[in-house]
Amino acid sequence: MSDVMSRVYLDFNASTPLAPEVRAAMAQLLVAPYGNPSSSHWAGRPARQAVDEARINVARLLGAKPDEIVFTSGGSEANNHALKGAFFRAGRRDIHIITTQVEHPAIINPCRFLERLGASVTYLPVDGYGRVNPDDVRRTLRPETVLVSVMHANNEVGTIQPIAEISRLLRGTGILLHTDAAQSAGKIACNVAELGVDLLSVAGHKLYGPKGVGALYIREGVFLEPLIHGAGHESGRRAGTENVLLNAALGVACEVAASWIGMERVRLLRDHFWERLQSGLGDRVVMLGHPTERLPNTLNVCFAGHAGAEILTRIPRVAASTGSACHSGSVELSPVLEAMQVPPKIGMGAIRFSLGRGTTQEEIAVVVEDLIQAADR
Repeated sequence: MSDVMSRVYLDFNASTPLAPEVRAAMAQLLVAPYGNPSSSHWAGRPARQAVDEARINVARLLGAKPDEIVFTSGGSEANNHALKGAFFRAGRRDIHIITTQVEHPAIINPCRFLERLGASVTYLPVDGYGRVNPDDVRRTLRPETVLVSVMHANNEVGTIQPIAEISRLLRGTGILLHTDAAQSAGKIACNVAELGVDLLSVAGHKLYGPKGVGALYIREGVFLEPLIHGAGHESGRRAGTENVLLNAALGVACEVAASWIGMERVRLLRDHFWERLQSGLGDRVVMLGHPTERLPNTLNVCFAGHAGAEILTRIPRVAASTGSACHSGSVELSPVLEAMQVPPKIGMGAIRFSLGRGTTQEEIAVVVEDLIQAADR
């Protein structure tokens, strides 16, 4: 078997390949429609129809109304729109925002930016599983709090946050609740009514759609300052001619993802993966993240006495991600592992394996064999 044929991709939380249905839709859209969706003539109407159908499919995945969906250039823009839009809509600078220490940089860095503009931001701690305590949110609320932003599921350890509980304690306060669902959409249920959120972000390339497209759910009755000003596209919420190709592709990806919610086969394979590792390495391997409230495809494990990056160097045919970085002989834990208070001697060996729809038992067997050999060296 050639080197290329034996490669195993287990980094689906970083990015996913295009679903076959998405590739087929994009190939057709590369030819037509080519008109501007805002044009009312014969060339523009098919383009508008493609965007409208995509909006319906995204909304259906989230249990939302189509006019509550705003297409963006990706998850980062959706997060920036939610945070900055709420800040500027408030009409004053001395607002308060609550988030957590384990958020993606697409949340942390916009918060840092808003702090420079006068906002006050509370970065809540998490427990050893990476989960925030809703009571901490309640205790941190202030009269000037306008927004709480807590990710739905963590990208590194897969821990699912208690979004619905946080929503219940915010009910009647007028405080907006945003969740970054880039990792959860298409894997677990992301029904906006059940979660009780006002704002929710989606990233296309995390759910077998293309890179460069995403969406922001904005609950009916919620108004944000646009992130991009210009003409009145997206019902005045995001200026710029709609990207028909990418928007339609995201719609197809969401339509396909609806049948994958729960990822039961993938979850069973992930659990089998962990059992095989434990059987081969015993207490030399430690799992991070919540044991049950976790994404069905995610397994973050630490190899005691090793650096995760060194382990991956020894198994070059496996694509995965580490939770630490090596610099000049020292190991720097990711902010997520630091917030979870993972001891450096354990966290230095962290590797995130994220399985996909097409991951096979044969591939897992290959990876387990490689990992055991690498850890034994």
